Amino acid sequence: MARDVSDSTPVSSRDELVAWSEDGAKPLSLFRVGTEHEKFPFYAADDTPVPYEGRPALGRKGIRALLEGMQKQLGWEPISDGPNLIGLYDEVQGGALSLEPGGQFELSGAAFENAHAARAEIDKHFKVLSTIATPLGIRFLGLGMTPTWRREDVPKMPKQRYAIMERYMPRVGSRGLDMMFRTSTVQTNLDYSDEADMVLKLRVSLALQPLITALFANSPFTDGKLNGFLSARSEIWRHTDPDRTGMLPFAFEPGMGFERYVDYALDVPMYFVKRGETYHDVAGASFRDLLRGRLEALPGERATLSDWANHLSTMFPEVRLKRYLEMRGADAGPRPFLYALPAFSVGILYDPASLDSVWQIVKSWSKDERQALRDDVPRLGLEARIANRSLRDIGRDVLALARKGLARRAQKDAEGRDETHFLDPLDAVINGQSQAEDLIALFRGEWKGSVEPAFTHCAY
Repeated sequence: MARDVSDSTPVSSRDELVAWSEDGAKPLSLFRVGTEHEKFPFYAADDTPVPYEGRPALGRKGIRALLEGMQKQLGWEPISDGPNLIGLYDEVQGGALSLEPGGQFELSGAAFENAHAARAEIDKHFKVLSTIATPLGIRFLGLGMTPTWRREDVPKMPKQRYAIMERYMPRVGSRGLDMMFRTSTVQTNLDYSDEADMVLKLRVSLALQPLITALFANSPFTDGKLNGFLSARSEIWRHTDPDRTGMLPFAFEPGMGFERYVDYALDVPMYFVKRGETYHDVAGASFRDLLRGRLEALPGERATLSDWANHLSTMFPEVRLKRYLEMRGADAGPRPFLYALPAFSVGILYDPASLDSVWQIVKSWSKDERQALRDDVPRLGLEARIANRSLRDIGRDVLALARKGLARRAQKDAEGRDETHFLDPLDAVINGQSQAEDLIALFRGEWKGSVEPAFTHCAY
């Protein structure tokens, strides 16, 4: 998440929370797409992770210096947690820079009209970042999981909310700390026009997230060796926290809508309540109690819209609903894949014909079939099966529909190209092998059983 929301408007009822999500609806002409991507900073001299304050004994500056340099270069507003600069915010376009728990450096992109503009933002980001990071001896790794660093090797970022999460995670799952400190993702955010449109897009997106995981799989290494998965990042999420992750089977049930999602979110235990600059640890408490002013840790304190928005940001299903939809199934990867995810999603979800055609493919899948596919994909990738078809065969059909949707949009760049060319890397995967399988082949061959070359091969 880029930054915590600050809206002190009081809320006291479920209906107000439902209305907040309903107000996110937009006409088709105002649909936009945003991209969020993370990457691991490391010191090029020895491939070690970058702490917040750096390594003064070695004369190395750290993530604080990165953020300070980016602020000077971009002129964005600072985001602080106490005395610590923890992010930057672009008040003009709405983009932001933020830090994940293990120092994963995230660009939370602004909302743009098309994938061309999203690509331009990514390219600008890396260009500016390089001018700051290169003199500091820092590079960035585009993988879904740290390939060599143990969890205890990863530095912690000075953010109060992460300290609360770190204490809570071991109570609810076996891999939550790995998720926090050792994984990295790319996400894309998309709009809806009304409740029915939201529901259809949510269902199609949930059904397609295993395909996205397979297409973007890029985390086959852990602790310097093969881990047995194509997307270890995705596997880690299966063991993080069942209360706030997963495939949301209720979304496919009759009566699904904003109210049903709000009811789900109300039942997800809270992490924190922020008042002023202080994050109060209320992990495990109910948002319903905060609505009523009966939260045991903060008696008499009443909920605000910022509390609700921040609470929604602590839920991690495969597709997340805020006032837009977030696609959360992909590993971080090379730049062409950062461009590909928003284009793929737009081609399916913003073209009515493609959206309906994909729905015809997935609508008969049962809850158990969808879950089995989700469980199989981290290991099997495109060879996973559902409804007597391989995910690879399904992916060919879906990619063709995404390409048709983008062609019908006819959104062109300065060179006259539409958005379809952004899908080329995904076509290469569907007709060949994933990034993870390429890396496994390198590990077994040219790299001679070493993961260290990944810090060159997979670096931005």
